[in-house]
Amino acid sequence: MSVLIAFLSLVVEFALGYPDWLFRAIGHPVTWFGRLISFLDRRLNRATDPDALRRKRGVQALLVIVLVPAVIGLSVQILFWFVPMGLVITALLATSLLSQKSLYEHVEAVADALDTGGLALARLSVSRIVGRDPETLDRAGVCRAAIESLAENFSDGIVAPAFWTGVGGLAGGAAYK
Repeated sequence: MSVLIAFLSLVVEFALGYPDWLFRAIGHPVTWFGRLISFLDRRLNRATDPDALRRKRGVQALLVIVLVPAVIGLSVQILFWFVPMGLVITALLATSLLSQKSLYEHVEAVADALDTGGLALARLSVSRIVGRDPETLDRAGVCRAAIESLAENFSDGIVAPAFWTGVGGLAGGAAYK
């Protein structure tokens, strides 16, 4: 069943991306995880605490960061198991863990800019997918930056979440993400 969820979510996400209506309804899991991490950091990571206590709290935070999404994902998947079209709903939710369409569009924008818009537009486009300042990059540098980002995000945003969704369903994908 998990492999089917992963496959369907890959197909839907490739065709539609993360559906706008779903984003409006539930937001994006990455932002939820970010808020959870910020909350735990504020509560558990105090510079005045001894190092041993900070390490212990760091392990606790890691467990919460992995287990909370996994438990929520498992609960949602179990809930939808008993609903007509539950598999489809679960696969739609799993699209939020993938980023293949967005990645394709961002890298394509860099390629299109290089082909038609010039180096300045290509630098602007690549700045949306890399962490470094692209202002000093030449054409080859922009290409390298886009390819590097494509490779990294292919692993982080497509292969790994699809793999873990295939292994553990929505719980596996959420725990990975």
